[in-house]
Amino acid sequence: MNKIVFAALIAFASTTAFGQASQPTKIKGNTNIKASQENVVAVAVGEGNTAKNTAGAIKGGVTIEGNTNIKASQKNAAAIAVGKNNKAANEVGVIGGN
Repeated sequence: MNKIVFAALIAFASTTAFGQASQPTKIKGNTNIKASQENVVAVAVGEGNTAKNTAGAIKGGVTIEGNTNIKASQKNAAAIAVGKNNKAANEVGVIGGN
């Protein structure tokens, strides 16, 4: 029982910490997202690097009023970051965020 309570407290604390860092997203209306990725690779090598492939997403800090349709497709795309503090991203059909 103590392990369950401890795990719940850890989950709540981590959710609270991460939840405060992101900006709110407000959507009023219908949202349709159709996204696909094929043969997509993301690689990060080094210190503090980020490599990501994103297709069809609504990220934080966005206010959308009305209907939104996102159709995104990636094929044979790669995001590679090598070195200190580098970032690489392939973001197709993404609204908002950094």
